[in-house]
Amino acid sequence: MSPRNLLWRGMIKLRPIADDDPALDQSWLLQAMELAFDYADTHGGIGLTQTKALNRKFAHWMAENSPWPDYKAEELLRLNKVLNEWDVAPAMVVHDLMIVMKLGRHVKGKFQVSKKAKALASNRGAFFADLAETYLFRYNHARTVRSEFTAPGNWDIFLNIINVEAEVGLSEAHLVKTLYGIERQEIYDREYFDHAGFLFTHVLRPLNWIGFLAETRDGDKRSDKTYWKTPLWHSCLQLSTDEMVEVPPRH
Repeated sequence: MSPRNLLWRGMIKLRPIADDDPALDQSWLLQAMELAFDYADTHGGIGLTQTKALNRKFAHWMAENSPWPDYKAEELLRLNKVLNEWDVAPAMVVHDLMIVMKLGRHVKGKFQVSKKAKALASNRGAFFADLAETYLFRYNHARTVRSEFTAPGNWDIFLNIINVEAEVGLSEAHLVKTLYGIERQEIYDREYFDHAGFLFTHVLRPLNWIGFLAETRDGDKRSDKTYWKTPLWHSCLQLSTDEMVEVPPRH
């Protein structure tokens, strides 16, 4: 069973959120989708390569304008002479989601955003809910990694555990131990890193990108990150473990 199907079985519904709720600004992915729509509107579409990837001009523009601190053009250009879609992960995910959500199509060398998509995006709260459910529960997060390892679990389990554990800050290592009872034993512990990599790729990073988790860092490594629930988490998620934590009031 693929990771995507495994997680899909645990899908939950999100609570509605108002279009003008400031918590929506915590979603990097929502901002990136809106930026892509604005770019397409200004430039008459988003240019494509011969292989129908978003072109270098857009990839570079996204790196310069997106809210992701890890994908800024200055940093990425230290590793690449030019930026292609696959060099700027947010650009690749935005392209994938526009296709999966049927927000437009490839026409004569450009990705054209549909009028229906623009109307949907104007209702920011509803658009975010659709975006979040698609990205978390339907998107193939394994597309960004080479590992085929799949750890047990589904979104119902993951979200309810994180709901409790992230109340005081959650590390990747703590989540691996809580879910699977595994602790790192050696410098390279294959079992530990398989589970940690799966949780980062399929759970922690998606929750961070959609705006449900914020992160702080004590160093440059992925394992140095601590994750915290955001106001957007509290606004949108209603979970069975809510009674185990003191949920801040919604405004």
